[in-house]
Amino acid sequence: MSLRASKLNVALLSTLTATFGSLHAYAQTEERAYAQIEEIVVTATKRAQSSQDIPVAVSALTGGELDRLNVDVFTDYLQELPGVTAGGSGPGQNTIYIRGLASTTPNLTTAGVAGLAPNVAFYLDEQPLAQPGRNLDVYAVDLERVEVLPGPQGTLFGASSQAGTVRMITNKPVLNEFEASANMGVSFTKGGEMSNKAEGVINIPLIDDTLAVRAVFYNDNRGGYIDNVLGTRDASESARFRPEGTVRANGVPVSANRAGFQSQADLSGVTFLEADNSGLVEEDFNDTSYTGFRTSAYWAINEDWSLTVAHARQSLESDGVFFTDPELGDMEIQRFEEDELEDDFHNTSWTIEGRLAMLDVVYTGAYTDRDTEQRVDYSDYLFAGQYLPYYICDSSVTYPGSAAPSGTCQPPNLFVDSETDTTVQTHELRFTTPADKRIYATVGGFYSDLSLKERNDFTYVNSVNADIFGSPGFFPNFPFTTGFTSDPGPFPDGVIFRNDVKRTDEQYGFFGEATFVAIPDTLSVVLGARYYDIEVDLEGGANGSFCNSFQPDINAFGTDISDQFNGDGQFTFRGSCDTSLHQTFTQGQTLDEIMAAGLSEAQAQQVLNALGAPDKAATDGVIFKATLNWTPTENLLFYATYSEGFRPGLLNRPGGAVGPNNFTVPFALDTDDVENYELGWKMDLFDRSVRFNGNAFYVKVDRLQTTIFDPSITNLFFSDNAANAEIFGVEGDVTWFPAAIPGLSLYGGFSVLDTEITDVLTPTNDVVEGSELAFAPGFQGNLRARYEWTVMDDYTAHVMPKLVYSGASWSDIIEINKARIDSYTTLGLSAGITAANWSVEIYGENLNDTVGQLSNNFVFDRERITPIRPRTIGLRVGFQI
Repeated sequence: MSLRASKLNVALLSTLTATFGSLHAYAQTEERAYAQIEEIVVTATKRAQSSQDIPVAVSALTGGELDRLNVDVFTDYLQELPGVTAGGSGPGQNTIYIRGLASTTPNLTTAGVAGLAPNVAFYLDEQPLAQPGRNLDVYAVDLERVEVLPGPQGTLFGASSQAGTVRMITNKPVLNEFEASANMGVSFTKGGEMSNKAEGVINIPLIDDTLAVRAVFYNDNRGGYIDNVLGTRDASESARFRPEGTVRANGVPVSANRAGFQSQADLSGVTFLEADNSGLVEEDFNDTSYTGFRTSAYWAINEDWSLTVAHARQSLESDGVFFTDPELGDMEIQRFEEDELEDDFHNTSWTIEGRLAMLDVVYTGAYTDRDTEQRVDYSDYLFAGQYLPYYICDSSVTYPGSAAPSGTCQPPNLFVDSETDTTVQTHELRFTTPADKRIYATVGGFYSDLSLKERNDFTYVNSVNADIFGSPGFFPNFPFTTGFTSDPGPFPDGVIFRNDVKRTDEQYGFFGEATFVAIPDTLSVVLGARYYDIEVDLEGGANGSFCNSFQPDINAFGTDISDQFNGDGQFTFRGSCDTSLHQTFTQGQTLDEIMAAGLSEAQAQQVLNALGAPDKAATDGVIFKATLNWTPTENLLFYATYSEGFRPGLLNRPGGAVGPNNFTVPFALDTDDVENYELGWKMDLFDRSVRFNGNAFYVKVDRLQTTIFDPSITNLFFSDNAANAEIFGVEGDVTWFPAAIPGLSLYGGFSVLDTEITDVLTPTNDVVEGSELAFAPGFQGNLRARYEWTVMDDYTAHVMPKLVYSGASWSDIIEINKARIDSYTTLGLSAGITAANWSVEIYGENLNDTVGQLSNNFVFDRERITPIRPRTIGLRVGFQI
């Protein structure tokens, strides 16, 4: 038996043993009046129901639990949920993964327009907020609950609910009640700066039984804990000079097709000038602040109809980076240019609820406008960029007349200035029939329209000093622009490449889910389906300064990406510096006719491919769901589910490039699809003093999307449906209120995963059959206990220790890019006193001060580890009226 099969069998055996053991104990125990676990009402099925009454896996953290766990931002609540991980590099730059369905390390340079669509949907109340490349980092304040729905949820929640859905449900205005509360806190991080926060909530009834408003304000300043330390580097470390066989930090040797173009060159005659970061050395340089507000109004129009309107604004500002270099100290990095992020959004949503005869009707709409300005030190590109010396070294170095080049290479300071403007509007209308019938259903329609405008300026600071072909400062400021961003050109000094691109994602769908009650209160069948139609389009330009004094670079694609490929049935080939290769071809021409114009066979094949390229990445289809639900008693529920999920495709910038074995980079990716087979249980035992929920699942993944860089195919990153995969897993949670110790509550959760790539579809050695998926720890778990007792009749004291463990995983499925994410364990403890109108608490996070790894990134051939915050001790005070 394989190790993989053994791991799964052990996990299943342990789970089944616990399940039937609990059932036996329940059957043998008389009913007793224990403290009971509270009911949590969720809307995971688009109707309000107890989480224990629905045949859907759902983990819900209530507002009270979020407060007790000190959850404020993205990474806070992910650490509390086994089976949920995040890849990324800091605030506003994270991607959620559930059940290990992940392939590629998120990366700034493929952030939005070229980024894969997320495969976990992120909702704020009724509106989806997931965006390509960057999830919206909404501050978690004044929430009713956070719901996590693992597994495909596409029939009800649509595209990108392929691996699951995360929903933040806000507190709504309350009629006829005045409420006001404030929370303040201060904390101190080992080796870092002080942090402080303040939050305020007010609920005001304006008209009895009719109108109320609610507002929340927050300001959270999070001190830094990572040091930018002194360092130097020069261009001799470029991948251009790296020989075949060099073993990199992740243990993967440099293959022949990635060996440096000048790996055998004698560089003794080259002067390498050093980049020096002495002017940027700073302790605790990764400060972050969240500032914002949310207001909402609830209008009870009459007994049947109501309107809720909400508006939120948030500003996220961050300096420095949130990853470290493991070759330096635990919390140290070397950065050679400023790193800054400003991420602002405003969001308006509206929901109308009412009744038409026997139908419950809900219409919800939302509009979000998000603007980001980011400056990123790009100097690490030196370690992977074969062409970097081409731009910062004298041409006598990169075009030597002999085997021993000579000349000067400038300091390799690089940065990217990035601006994005994302607007999203969504609309959903649904109808729900009464749940007291033998057949009841939810049906509806959905529409969304996303526009993402992005400009990235890749600046090679010292390119202006390089002697290129006898002309220092050779690179011209080419005045190309597509007009999507505020800068009309020309390129600023030192900008070598500019991407100025607009991406649009438009989708609509129709969905339905019906429940058939075969045996009242005992057996039912749920059937669901969704029709979807999605189009993803790109327009804009990607240009380089090199030789732009003649004409745009070959990689430019005019004002619309489709214009390069098949606009008016024509394709213009631009041969970089060689104006003789500037040719226009039309559909219908043969390969020989194109070659007769002076192109090589490979160039001619690319033109021929381009002439038949699609305008858009368009897809439509139907996905299904079926669930059998058995409730033998009021407090026991078992279910079996088959469900499907999908993620939209996208267009490829280097589409049409031809590699070995006649492989052609696709112009458009297909959707990647999943089939999920799941057995689950929900059990309330011993008068609801013990709750044990869990599930076992198998996921089949077809045409998994990932991003690849293989120079034997093309010198640009491209995306492809690279592999098929499968996932086995078991997950669950237990809550226990021990009768022998009043005031004590215990909670534990776990996730066991076994993932594998089963087939490689792209002809590349970068993806290996049998390897694991990314961000898929074999085991995750947490434990916490909370004990409360009365002090002097008027006060309640509490103490709460907790433990979180995450097993090891990998950062990517691409062999050259993958790095190990080490396992870690953290300990926390909080204690405090609560009175009628106030509370005070001291807490400690990561008390064992472990360097836990949330993420890792090896895209530029150097490990960049994103650690959890070091040991932090804090004080929180709350007041309410």
